[in-house]
Amino acid sequence: MDTSGSKLPIYTAIAANLAIAIAKFVAAGFSGSSAMVSEGIHSLVDTGNGGLLLLGIYKSKKPADDNHPFGHGKEIYFWSLIVAILIFSIGGGMSMYKGISHISEPAPLTDPFWSYVVLGIAFLFEGAALFFALKNFKKQKGNNGYWKAIKLSKDPASFAVILEDTAALLGLLVAFAGLFLGHYFNDARYDAYASVAIGFLLAMIAALLAKESKGLLIGEGANSEMSDDILNIVHADESVDKAKKPLTMYFGPYDVFLAIDIRFKKNQSSLEIEKAVCRLEKDIRSSHPIIKRIFIEMSSFTDNQTIE
Repeated sequence: MDTSGSKLPIYTAIAANLAIAIAKFVAAGFSGSSAMVSEGIHSLVDTGNGGLLLLGIYKSKKPADDNHPFGHGKEIYFWSLIVAILIFSIGGGMSMYKGISHISEPAPLTDPFWSYVVLGIAFLFEGAALFFALKNFKKQKGNNGYWKAIKLSKDPASFAVILEDTAALLGLLVAFAGLFLGHYFNDARYDAYASVAIGFLLAMIAALLAKESKGLLIGEGANSEMSDDILNIVHADESVDKAKKPLTMYFGPYDVFLAIDIRFKKNQSSLEIEKAVCRLEKDIRSSHPIIKRIFIEMSSFTDNQTIE
């Protein structure tokens, strides 16, 4: 399995966000709404983020070379971290700055009609983008709920789009509330409060995405369920006496490295042990296809050596 399936929701999100960003800025010009400016910035940042995620997918597929013997799979984790930084600094920071400046110096509100129209259209587009993202992600989540599956996922190209689209829909609701309350009470500060709230929302999403990306970038291993299953497979083999806890690391969303120390039963020939190693590698890869590299450090009654 590769990350190609992650591209469709990204393309959908880029197209939707670019069109929505333009519309939001036009509506902000007519209405004078700081929340609409914040939403325009939000959509523009999301557009650029989609491009960075595509760049990460492209670079992660480069073949291994002398300087990167395990491949370039972690490129996607680096670029998802950059996306988190951009959401936090540009999206969240500028939205909060815009809102705070309008709280101290409220701008007069004008006709909100076009802002309501754009918010409605944007909600439909963002909802469609989120629908495609969730539909694509459904193939990965299995029987888990969406939130648990996002936390377990090792593919930022999938869950980053879901987080961004969810934040976009919530941001639209906040912008609508700020715009409505501002006109209802004839107080532009409500609109500014909405802008600050959108900034905080983006900062929270950025922090969550950064946390997930950081763990994968610095060498996150497989979850306990996979590690326990690998150990059970090894112990079930007739040639194995005992094995230590496996060491794993993600080199990409669907590329796991495995190292395990195994002590084989005594009175076995080198040929029998070699067959057992091949059998174990086959059984492990059959149960967990994402394990691409397996290093077995084996101990027998005669010698110690490492076999790949």
